[in-house]
Amino acid sequence: MWVALATVMVPLSGKLSSVTTDRAVDTLPASAESTKVAVLEDSLPGGEDNTFVFVYRRAGGMTDADRATVERHYNTLAQRYPPKATTAPGGDGEGEGPPTMPSTDGKAMLFTLDVSTAYGGPEVIVGPLREAAKDRPAGLELDVTGPAAVDGDMDAVFDGIDLQVFLTTVVVVTLLLILTYRSPVLWFIPLVAVGAAALTAMATVYLLVKGFGIVVNDQNSALLTILVFGVGTDYALLLIARYRETLHHHENVRVAMVHALRGAAPAIVASAATVIAGLLCLLVADLNSTSGLGPIGAAGILCALVAMLTLFPAVLVVLGRRIFWPAIPRFSTAVEEKPGLWGRLGTAISRRRWVATLGSLGILGVLAIGLAGNTGALREQDQFLSAPESVTGFTVLRQHFPELGGQPMTIFTRPAYQERVLDIVKRTPGVAAAIPGQTSGGWADISVFPTDAPDTTAEYDTIKRVRTAVHAVNGAEAIVGGPSAENLDTEVTTSRDEKLVIPLVLTVVLIVLGLLLRAIVAPLILMATVIVSFAAAFGGSVFVFDTILGFKGVDYSVPLLAFLFLVALGIDYNIFLASRAREEAVRVGTREGMLKALSATGGVITSAGVVLAATFAVLASLPLVMLIEVGFLVAFGVLLDALLVRSVLVPALTLLIGRRMWWPSRLSRPVELPDGQRPLVDDEEPALQR
Repeated sequence: MWVALATVMVPLSGKLSSVTTDRAVDTLPASAESTKVAVLEDSLPGGEDNTFVFVYRRAGGMTDADRATVERHYNTLAQRYPPKATTAPGGDGEGEGPPTMPSTDGKAMLFTLDVSTAYGGPEVIVGPLREAAKDRPAGLELDVTGPAAVDGDMDAVFDGIDLQVFLTTVVVVTLLLILTYRSPVLWFIPLVAVGAAALTAMATVYLLVKGFGIVVNDQNSALLTILVFGVGTDYALLLIARYRETLHHHENVRVAMVHALRGAAPAIVASAATVIAGLLCLLVADLNSTSGLGPIGAAGILCALVAMLTLFPAVLVVLGRRIFWPAIPRFSTAVEEKPGLWGRLGTAISRRRWVATLGSLGILGVLAIGLAGNTGALREQDQFLSAPESVTGFTVLRQHFPELGGQPMTIFTRPAYQERVLDIVKRTPGVAAAIPGQTSGGWADISVFPTDAPDTTAEYDTIKRVRTAVHAVNGAEAIVGGPSAENLDTEVTTSRDEKLVIPLVLTVVLIVLGLLLRAIVAPLILMATVIVSFAAAFGGSVFVFDTILGFKGVDYSVPLLAFLFLVALGIDYNIFLASRAREEAVRVGTREGMLKALSATGGVITSAGVVLAATFAVLASLPLVMLIEVGFLVAFGVLLDALLVRSVLVPALTLLIGRRMWWPSRLSRPVELPDGQRPLVDDEEPALQR
């Protein structure tokens, strides 16, 4: 069945990149004001043009030859890419005024060029534009910047990112599987199964986009690969661990696999259900890129679940015991259980429960102090790990043209009100210049240049003041957009989504935990540990971003994405541990059950945590700050959860709380004793039950 499925899905998986989009008009909700401006721009003649700004400078001052070169470049490019009415910021609109503009200090000149999208997108045009302007006198420096240049440099970062992430993830997972199993063959089977799941997920997402119009950007496409490989490998590790156990007790490999699936599948299904439910909570988000990640990620997790519970077990059974060579598990009626590292750790925690609990909380608390660091929003210009020409160009622009330091806003208003709106905007604090543009399709546009740097609080305040001012003009129907306005609307929408999505995710995950464990106390305890773990991971990461890596803030999308992944994925390890502990507690009591669960699952869950952390760490290899922040934060949080919270804190809390952990289920009730006998503490329950 999987071979037949592959013949259909593999060709479709390669088409996913053809439907990805990073346009703001597709990412922002239709109700956002900047989205309305972007849609209107696309519908008007020339409105879809890409705007580039050419900034020339010479430290000793512009020479006559320099000025002649600037004029020549403009004339050449204007003939090659005929613009609509091109106006320098110093002109007066409708193509009037000089096409080039000198700075007041005499050390720089600039001109703007609007290039039709008929010549291609920003990523296609920016290279030839820079190449065409290379012919200039020695010492005359040039930066091609502007909104389109920034978009072009950003697109260059994402160029080929899907293939890069896929190949890097495959290499990382391969190395970890080889180190985990130390087998020349076994590592290959999980890799094949997870690879099949990843290709199936890509094809499924492509069909979802074509069928339902889901928005997929390059970021979500990369996250899909990371999710499927990380989660799928976790499921493989858990199933192999159970399968190896059952092979010692059953001679027939098929019977052994049936018992392994009976033991591991409920926890795997519960884990997948938790992650899928958490991801689908994103559907309530207003930001299209965020809401789109919900069904995209859910489809990936579902494909991983199906592959690891059907294809993977089938291949293992077909290949038999020899797949584990050289450490082949032998069938024996008397299997000796060795305590091992995790058994000894459980014994130590049992003896020092309060020390383990307070020590763990102390470490998490110290890490959470990092939240007091720089958690301000990251500017778009600070997204690049190494600043490209478009970003340095904005810095030069602010140095020599301080009155034009921000990205231009675009205002659309009804033509009859253009002069009135223009006059109001010019008097608005924070506005350096306002230039009337063309009139078409019942709308007139105005270009507004703020005085403050792009994507700063001061520039956002100016945008808000301009919007308030123009909205007060009755009948003008004025709307304000532009690159910085789009970033402002994205930040505001994300903040609103966080307030809606985070409580919903917590509620849904709590319900899933309650159904799985058939208890109330245990889900509340486990959820509390995950929240504390998230705060510690976020605080520790902010310290690294701010102090060590020198990032200038945290991208607005990082907190919500990190919270979703760390809660939905981090709870997995607690599910694996708690479900095994409950299974054992039915036979031997809560204390022994938790110790047996820790001993049995400690190695595999730690390996799973390392693999998942490593797959997310792949994002840190990409030259974009936002992806580095998501990759590092989730990887650090997963390791923290797997190595400290699940290994020490949860067992210690369970041993402290005892059988009450399973309240109100039957496991929480004290054992009934004959009259006259004293009640036994939880530690003595196993002896009594035996």
